[in-house]
Amino acid sequence: MWSGDQSSRLYALSRFVDVYPAITKPDRHVRFGEKMWTTTFVLIIYFAMTNVMLYGLSGQAMDLFSGFRSIMAGASGTIMHLGIGPIVTGSIIMQLFAGAKIIRLDLTNSEDKAMYQGVQKLLVLIMIPIESIPQTYGFLDPSEFLIDEYGLGWANFVIVAQLFAGSYLVFLLDELVSKWGIGSGMSLFIAAGVAQSTFVGTLSPLPTTAGLAYSVQNPPAGTLPMIFYMFRTATNGEMISLNGFEMILLGDATHPNAVIALVSSIIVFLVVAYAESSKLELPLTHGKVRGHRGKYPIRLVYASNIPVILMAALLANVNMFSLLFWSHPTMSQTPILGRQGWFSMSDYIGTYEPGQTTASGGFAWYASMPAGVNDWLIPLLNQQSDMFGHSLGQIMLHVVFYVVLMTVGSMVFAKFWIDTTNMGTKDVAKQIERTGMQIPGFRKNPKVLEKILENYIPPVTYFSGAFVGLLAAGADLLGTVGNATGTGLLLAVGIILRTYEQIQKEQAMEMHPMLRQFFGAE
Repeated sequence: MWSGDQSSRLYALSRFVDVYPAITKPDRHVRFGEKMWTTTFVLIIYFAMTNVMLYGLSGQAMDLFSGFRSIMAGASGTIMHLGIGPIVTGSIIMQLFAGAKIIRLDLTNSEDKAMYQGVQKLLVLIMIPIESIPQTYGFLDPSEFLIDEYGLGWANFVIVAQLFAGSYLVFLLDELVSKWGIGSGMSLFIAAGVAQSTFVGTLSPLPTTAGLAYSVQNPPAGTLPMIFYMFRTATNGEMISLNGFEMILLGDATHPNAVIALVSSIIVFLVVAYAESSKLELPLTHGKVRGHRGKYPIRLVYASNIPVILMAALLANVNMFSLLFWSHPTMSQTPILGRQGWFSMSDYIGTYEPGQTTASGGFAWYASMPAGVNDWLIPLLNQQSDMFGHSLGQIMLHVVFYVVLMTVGSMVFAKFWIDTTNMGTKDVAKQIERTGMQIPGFRKNPKVLEKILENYIPPVTYFSGAFVGLLAAGADLLGTVGNATGTGLLLAVGIILRTYEQIQKEQAMEMHPMLRQFFGAE
């Protein structure tokens, strides 16, 4: 039993944290050019890994993250199948534990913070098999060739081993970018995947159904080529009889890249760009140099887009585990939770149609991400178009519940994120004090500065979480091009804008080394 001097029992894991293989933090200043090359190199490796298919995977395999693929990053059926799932899930668990005071760590203390981050890395290592093994033994089936070659047990092990290797490489790449590059690898992977999907969904000239000739029912997949093709080749009679106008404006299950999706994508981009540039500025003066003034900016989107990433990942895990309890050969036998278990409550947890990875009923359905207007608005106007036969009340409740869940959940994660990333009032007060600056009209005292910041940072934190959560939910309801999802596009735009600002800051610190001390880079 642990009997250390530290306040938290997590220090009992220190021996494992010390030997955990990870990327070493640089002990020198990393030049801007080196950071850019590192980030570019990681991005190339990421795209290469998304094209490395799992060896021996059956063609009948199912993707449990299909509805969340743009947020989870990675690619279905590849060694990147789990994407950033294990990393984000480990972060969610640690933040929930820290927020509930289950782990007693002072994250303003350097030793406690290092232990927190170390245990989070261990948790990522645990989450990889937790997410990969159930998927392999039920959904990522090995091919007949692999089973004949090694037997069923070893064939499944080969799939799990590849998933483990790919996920661990994702973790190392994330650490490499965070310590030697610009931004974070997790954000970089999301932005790269969403940008690729959006580009293809907007401009792809290929037919919607590959292998078939172009027609009114099979136009180009991209929004702009589809509009050009339909108005150039289809007659008015064909547009009316074959619902061409409706397909262009609203789309359908086989034509998701409609005009409304493109308009929604543009609106999300403009709103996020405006919100990212909006900020409160606290006036500062230097305590010893008269006339030297400055400003400390507090962004409107103070918690960035991280709360939405965490919330979306949480919903992805809810969908995954509810599907496992519904249809997995072994987990469906679990008492209470499993579909075939004793005193089963699975109808309330989540129900699924055969061959579907998106819930059709239960809590998992109400918490699921609507896939554009065809998933809720069209069924409201014409109830027969709902493939699962939901009532109007159920559809409306689904929309309201999802919007509220994303908004409130993002607020909670915004608070947790600020408390664990040195962005709280205490940390900001210390950062300002280190520079010798103070707020004019007040004594130069950390406690006084902290009290003033309490009037700004906590309210802005909750507002930023609610804002990004509500915006993501609204974009999901309208849909986006390329099946990037509204949440995915919101994240990508925010990440790209933040990365651009980070690049500008890195360039400024390269030209003016004294700025490194202010930004805490040294």
